[in-house]
Amino acid sequence: MAFSIRLTEEEKRLAECYAKLHSLSLGEAFKQALFEKIEDEFDVAIANEAYDEYIQSGKRSKPISELWQDLDL
Repeated sequence: MAFSIRLTEEEKRLAECYAKLHSLSLGEAFKQALFEKIEDEFDVAIANEAYDEYIQSGKRSKPISELWQDLDL
């Protein structure tokens, strides 16, 4: 899948400098940044869900043995 975005000259220079600094093509730099952002937001959502569960449980944590069982360890 291909797509295009419009950047100001300043945004383009910044993006190109970032890509060059990390030895990436401009496309790879944008792709990497996009997926890092998605992963970060997913991690925040999971953390918020876990925190809500913690609060609803009366601020009690689960025993480590339960975690091991959940992870099949």
